[in-house]
Amino acid sequence: MSRNRDRLGGTQDINTGAGTPPTQNTNDQGGSFSFVVPTTFVELPSRGKYYVETHPLHNADTIEIKHMTAKEEDILTSRALLKKGVALDRVIQNLIVDKSINADYLLTGDRNAIVIAARIAAYGAEYETKVACPACDATQEYSFNLIEAKSHEGEASDNLEVVDHGDGTFEVELPMTKVNVTFKLLTGMDEKRVIEYATSRKGKTKGVENNVTTQLASIIVAVNGDSSGAARKYLIENMPSMDSRHLRFAHRVATPNVELAETFTCAECDFTQEMEVPLTADFFWPKR
Repeated sequence: MSRNRDRLGGTQDINTGAGTPPTQNTNDQGGSFSFVVPTTFVELPSRGKYYVETHPLHNADTIEIKHMTAKEEDILTSRALLKKGVALDRVIQNLIVDKSINADYLLTGDRNAIVIAARIAAYGAEYETKVACPACDATQEYSFNLIEAKSHEGEASDNLEVVDHGDGTFEVELPMTKVNVTFKLLTGMDEKRVIEYATSRKGKTKGVENNVTTQLASIIVAVNGDSSGAARKYLIENMPSMDSRHLRFAHRVATPNVELAETFTCAECDFTQEMEVPLTADFFWPKR
């Protein structure tokens, strides 16, 4: 519903969020008639906690977005923008009502909340897509209810001994090497850099994809207080797998995000398992 609070909803040097977003003409006239495009308030998983004081979303619980229009559908079907990997970024920026906010510097979880809320407002909460059963590999149509998505605000975990520094960085001691690692929450810009790096490495790794080490490089800020590239590189290339898994899990627990998981039951073999809702190409293009 318009202007109702949906159920769904700087990090260190996250910028002020007031970088220059793409310009838009917000004063289009409809000739002899006009209407106000409806808006929705989206709950932020971060609650604005990790944005610096000068950021427009500092300590903000919600962000206001407008509903998608044909303009956003044009962006999502633009081959040029899709090829560049910027289509979704453009849509998020277009939807944010406060144009002083730069979508690139929003935390990943807050961006995800915007995307899900925009999809629900545009096409409804029912999301049908093809899913492969983990047990028998049978592919079938499956329907997910996006309204069931829950906001996870992130947390410092005593069990994992994760310490929240309060500025978007956290610290954890690795179980095997006993190294203290400072890691950060990711923004849209961080994700964009990861994608650009992965794209640039295609064809240069002899068939081996470095997804794990790339993820670690994007989140690690310092090693035992040493923020040099050499220290971080050495740790990434030499840490035991147990430490790597522990660090990645600690990052996941600490990251405010939208939890999109539902119980999946296979129609062929009755296998049941909780499954992350896959955000495939048909996420914004439901069947009619």
